[in-house]
Amino acid sequence: MRFLRRKITIIIILAYAIFSLYAAYNVFFNKRVISRVHRVVKKGYVIIDNGKAGEEEWNPWEEDERAYSLIQQKRRDAFRSYQEHAAKNKPKTYKVQIWGKAAIGLYLWEHILEGPLNPQDKSSQWREGEVQSGKINFSFYTGPAVVQGHVSLDTDSVVLVLNGREQQKISYSIQWLQHVQGLVQMHSVSRVAVVLLGNEQCNNDWISPYLKRHGGFVDLLFLVYDSPWVNDKDIFQWPLGVATYRHFPVVTLSGQMVKTARPYLCNFLGTMYKNSSRETLMGVLKQNGLEKDCLMHVREKWVPQETADTSRQYQMALAQSDLTLCPVGVNTECYRIYEACAYGSVPVVEDVLTPGACAAGNRSPLRLLKDAGAPFIFLKDWRELPAVLQREREMSQEEKTERRMRVLEWYGGLRQQMKDKFTEVLEDGFFKTT
Repeated sequence: MRFLRRKITIIIILAYAIFSLYAAYNVFFNKRVISRVHRVVKKGYVIIDNGKAGEEEWNPWEEDERAYSLIQQKRRDAFRSYQEHAAKNKPKTYKVQIWGKAAIGLYLWEHILEGPLNPQDKSSQWREGEVQSGKINFSFYTGPAVVQGHVSLDTDSVVLVLNGREQQKISYSIQWLQHVQGLVQMHSVSRVAVVLLGNEQCNNDWISPYLKRHGGFVDLLFLVYDSPWVNDKDIFQWPLGVATYRHFPVVTLSGQMVKTARPYLCNFLGTMYKNSSRETLMGVLKQNGLEKDCLMHVREKWVPQETADTSRQYQMALAQSDLTLCPVGVNTECYRIYEACAYGSVPVVEDVLTPGACAAGNRSPLRLLKDAGAPFIFLKDWRELPAVLQREREMSQEEKTERRMRVLEWYGGLRQQMKDKFTEVLEDGFFKTT
């Protein structure tokens, strides 16, 4: 009996050992893991790496992953379609370089286009800046170090700012035109415009051969003074502007400066020329005892540059006077007109034609400014001035302030108008955007 129980115990122990070894084998050596899900659902057979048929393991999240992938793909396709649509409908922009080789380039850049300049030091040899206007990204280069062949071209469209007032300036301008002509012939440049400070008597024949209308390469010309060439097709009139060569600044008046009463009725600081209407003006002021009402300072000889003191004195005269007297020089249009407007001092303009080839007619002189509705006081003879000053004395401060604001708003509007016109003419003439 004892032997039987011992035999049964040994058999049980052996069976337990065998079962344990089998279980250990399944846990540690059999790679195929059977879950409850596997026992319920089976997939088809596939060929596995060793070439034998095997049963494919089923992924319970496969449908969810496939749906998620489809959603992500649709989102990517939609975003790509949006980008393509946006790129297709994005307004096209163009690049134009402006090379400022005359001081009026600074009036174009800082006063009209309102572009920045770096470095800000006016004595720097090389200054440049960028500004966007309409569809055009303008880049501007100026200074003595801006020489032929040293401006890196990133566009085939160039505006050249030149001075054609006297023979020495004309010779220098021709050198630049010939340089650009070479770039056109090499196909580095294909579109050219010129902003030209023309001759004060409108004798500008020297540039005629370079115009495309005469077989040249200059597509567009913006020309200062009332030239009979102006047709608003390929030749446009351009304002003289302020004397940037004397560093006249961009002026921003405070509200107090606009509203405050000014101590002088008028001012004239300038050069006295023999046998000119300026002598007539001074005689009228003296004969009528008006010198005490107007801030006057005259010199016998013209000088191209002002000192810091004389420049400050001149700007102070504009800021402290209700009126600025603007007698004619070689041309009726002068820097003083624009500089007075910048300070809200009403220009009193001698409205007479000067000798030369400039256009005559009801709109001349100062055709551009009159067409823009200039709120000036126009005189044919300086002997009319005493009556003008008498009316000034009778005006209230409120009336003077309102008039001053009209002048400032008009001048700001003129600059905006010229900015828009310059941009639109280049867009259409260079890039045919309309």
